[in-house]
Amino acid sequence: MNNNSATVGDAVSVPFKTRGKLTASPTDPSTRHLYVHIPFCARICPYCAFYKELLDRSQTQRFCEALVSELRQHAQDRQLHPTTIYFGGGTPTALTTSQLEFLLGGFCDVLDLSDLIEWTIEANPGSVSATKAALLRRLGINRISLGVQSWGDDLLKLLGREHNAEQAAQSFEIFRAAGFSNINVDLMFGLPGQTIDQWRRTLGRTIALNPKHISTYCLTYEEDTEFFLRHARGEFRQDSDADAEFFELTMSILEDAGYEHYEISNYARPGFRSAHNRAYWSGADYLGIGPSAFSTIGMKRWQNVADFRHYSDAVLSGKSAVRSSEDLAEEMKRAEKIALSLRTDVGATARLLDSFPDQTSEFVRLGLLRKTKDRFVLTRAGKAVADSVAAEFV
Repeated sequence: MNNNSATVGDAVSVPFKTRGKLTASPTDPSTRHLYVHIPFCARICPYCAFYKELLDRSQTQRFCEALVSELRQHAQDRQLHPTTIYFGGGTPTALTTSQLEFLLGGFCDVLDLSDLIEWTIEANPGSVSATKAALLRRLGINRISLGVQSWGDDLLKLLGREHNAEQAAQSFEIFRAAGFSNINVDLMFGLPGQTIDQWRRTLGRTIALNPKHISTYCLTYEEDTEFFLRHARGEFRQDSDADAEFFELTMSILEDAGYEHYEISNYARPGFRSAHNRAYWSGADYLGIGPSAFSTIGMKRWQNVADFRHYSDAVLSGKSAVRSSEDLAEEMKRAEKIALSLRTDVGATARLLDSFPDQTSEFVRLGLLRKTKDRFVLTRAGKAVADSVAAEFV
């Protein structure tokens, strides 16, 4: 669960224990889901809108100390008893082996991990050695999300990726040899110049590796990225019809290969759906650690400052890294739950949609929604226009 980037601002200079509305009472239920943002990258990808920074080896150890410190400060305020932890970025595996050992060891020291079922770390091909993979396995990571994106070297170059296809295959095998059975492969379609045959070959090569999970994302042109500027200049264009063809092919090939299409962008072997992401899509509370990370607990949401230096300075001086916060209205929570649940194969409850009888009936008539017991689920045609359907319930 990556967190969106935000404008850099100064951290709120108040101690964690006196954060007012952001501090949970001792009677609050345990926080079960943690997201940790590690923004460092060896190279900045021109399409990525998440908060990221070029790797600075002189700052990374201090940053790891700040992450553990923020975790400890949160542990004073609320019960942290996670069932899932997700390390995203950026590139978490860009940290050195000793820094990862310090960071993961710190989390193990602070947290009660007796109920932990899934601990994911994102990795870029080429950033992991056999030694680093073995360390991750030993310290409790049990799920890898590998950012392959494409098996075509020309497309990888266009995307500004640090690796080539051969390095991606080698990295996958390094993780598998280290004992990781639960590996996700991230892929992208709708890339400038990408053909349907290239995408078919990419899916075929991925299936041949037999990962337990595959995520496929259509390229979007996000503000504050180089790709957005190139799109605005007319160098790139988005073709919705071509994107729909890519999406339809993805569903057909991966489902025929035995993968369950359980969320618009996600496919899994039976028993290997992402527990962390499923919690997020169901509207569960989660705590974000690190710069730019969002947290949603009850009816409150807040975001940390999107600057790792300001973040580290604040946390290591015993202050809050929170940049902004808001109270969530019931209507907003409801709209978010509808939009997220409709993206999954579980769908939205009829009760959740009971305020929208006309829209629901019309989508059923159009063949975009179907009723199953007490829930509404997107049809195959509806999945292709999921965002448009969800927008009608906001």
